[in-house]
Amino acid sequence: MTISKAFKAFLDEAPEHAKAWMGAVHALDGASALDRKTEELAYLAVLAAARLTSGIPFHVKAAKAEGASREEIVSAVLVGLPAVGNTVIEALPVALAAYDGEG
Repeated sequence: MTISKAFKAFLDEAPEHAKAWMGAVHALDGASALDRKTEELAYLAVLAAARLTSGIPFHVKAAKAEGASREEIVSAVLVGLPAVGNTVIEALPVALAAYDGEG
């Protein structure tokens, strides 16, 4: 899967920090009671709410690989709409392009 330019720079330019970060990520994944698809969809909701669109294509592709439908991707992106408002809609075209293979 493709990662963002920012994350690639992080991996390349700060390998020890990246190793520590990825260790924490893997440990948190292991501690989660969520199945992989649900976790990816939840993470998409967080990314959309936090306006961190650079990570969305990677996680959309991961969710799709776990069986997420296009409609589930849309719902995950928009789930934060009542809490954070319409800022989440900025993530929608990014997510759909990744799902449709354009991103």
